[in-house]
Amino acid sequence: MKSLFAFLKGFLRGSKLLQKGKTTAFEEADALLQSLITENKVPGISIAVSKGNQIIFEKGYGFADLENKIPVIPQETIFRIASVSKPIAATALAILVAEGKIDLDASFYNYVPYYPKKEFDFSIRQLASHTAGIRGYRGTEYGLNKPYTIEDSLVIFKDDDLLFKPGTAYQYTSYDWVLISLAIQEASGMPFEKYVQEKVLQPLQMFNTFPEVIGNSKSNTTKFYTKNRTGFRKAMSVNNFFKLAGGGYLSTTSDILKLGNAFLNNSLIPESIKDAFLTAATINGVSTYYGLGWQVSSDVMGRTYYGHIGNGVGGYSNFFVYPKEEVVVCILTNGTNPNIQEVLDRVVEMFVAKTKETIQ
Repeated sequence: MKSLFAFLKGFLRGSKLLQKGKTTAFEEADALLQSLITENKVPGISIAVSKGNQIIFEKGYGFADLENKIPVIPQETIFRIASVSKPIAATALAILVAEGKIDLDASFYNYVPYYPKKEFDFSIRQLASHTAGIRGYRGTEYGLNKPYTIEDSLVIFKDDDLLFKPGTAYQYTSYDWVLISLAIQEASGMPFEKYVQEKVLQPLQMFNTFPEVIGNSKSNTTKFYTKNRTGFRKAMSVNNFFKLAGGGYLSTTSDILKLGNAFLNNSLIPESIKDAFLTAATINGVSTYYGLGWQVSSDVMGRTYYGHIGNGVGGYSNFFVYPKEEVVVCILTNGTNPNIQEVLDRVVEMFVAKTKETIQ
């Protein structure tokens, strides 16, 4: 009964905004998201949008559980957020920098001396900006289902050479954030997930954000799906705990908005440190469009934003913060690599473009 009530509340909230007639752009965005369900692109979608800390649109589409017809409720339904985990981990790293416990330009080996030495040294900053030369996934590593701890998982890639001299190229890889989470553990003196919980999630009241632990998920967590020629099927089983910092968190759209607004409001870390994390690295004078755990770019209209896109087994995510417009958008789905980014870009554009109009 609670789920049904919350669903109706969320549905009516979204509908109420549309019925006020303030803008047709919101109606068009709503229709685009609904089309992804009716066209069987994804099983379920949740979206939440805020302007100046005020939620202006929040709605669920489709199902969190197809078999049992459990609807998506944006305030409650928990998704795999994939690489949107990186801004969460980056926030924890920024707090450690503010506390003076980690120096971004110090050698990674200052914090994790037992990691095998490579031809070149590399820094925490280079790991966080994906310029350290650590390799990406190979073969089936993307979907591992082994109960690795963070330290145990080093066996996957620790003996491999760097791909390039650190600072000379860009290679996006979640393994960079495996290493950073290990450094955070060593520098803080507590498990990575505990540090994040105490320093990031609790202060921001992100009570529906937590590591995915096999066999211990909350009842309002979605089922995870992959699409094939015959329709949706349950996604293969994976264990993402070891890469928690790079892609292992679960969350809701409502919770992710809280993180975005904390950065807009400078409420969690000093602005100078925040700016360092939100400044894109450059290689030979060319931007990588990636800061420290945050994608940093501009849209087709030239509006700057930071955030992250995530793609994991049974989950796809968008999280964007537009600082000038004071807009935060989060969209989560429970399908693997649904190939819907073009539609989501249009949806985000519609909301950002219309935020000059006040929604009462």
